[in-house]
Amino acid sequence: MPDATPEAFAIVLAALGFVALAIAVRRLYRVQMFAATRSTVASLLLFASAAALLVVSLNLRSYARLTHETPIGELVFAALGPQKFRATLTRVPSGDEQGFVLYGDEWQLDARVLKWQGFANQFGLDARYRLERVSGRYRDIGKERTAPRTAYELAAKPPIDLWEVASAHPSWLPFVDASYGSATYLPMADGARYRVTISQTGLLARPSNKAAERATRAWK
Repeated sequence: MPDATPEAFAIVLAALGFVALAIAVRRLYRVQMFAATRSTVASLLLFASAAALLVVSLNLRSYARLTHETPIGELVFAALGPQKFRATLTRVPSGDEQGFVLYGDEWQLDARVLKWQGFANQFGLDARYRLERVSGRYRDIGKERTAPRTAYELAAKPPIDLWEVASAHPSWLPFVDASYGSATYLPMADGARYRVTISQTGLLARPSNKAAERATRAWK
């Protein structure tokens, strides 16, 4: 069922809840009080499950679906001064662009990843990711402590974040296999361009032009 979604299951559960409620009303009309109570409880449980699935579905909209190694963006840098760069992040596949001024020698991109238990994957819930922030780094640890730091959020925080709930209360979400943060960082250089992908193991960044290749060789 690769195309199934939590919304679809929520609709099915809600429909079953209405069926159970109709049965409860019919049994109540026939003065079958015990049977009517059981049907009412069943309908309430189905409605609660549908509501929970709907909350999960709305939260997942803030995450992108992850199958294999997936291209997620490209970062391009232009020097503005010593250890100061203009960074442009282009999202894939949307093409949306964001610009940032980063201080330091390196850039860092952070993401959150949700992985599911096997049975959840069977219902189309592949691993999901959400880019969290981009920031500048200094190679020298002294400058890292004292020099200007720059960091930017890349995603608005939803009212209910499954990543935080799964991390804090793993027993509440037994269908979540793992929730973890992932980061990648490489050197900034004038004209450097990097391609960023994500896989089941986390973020990956690779040089995609000569300027980035030269910077990476010198950095190593």
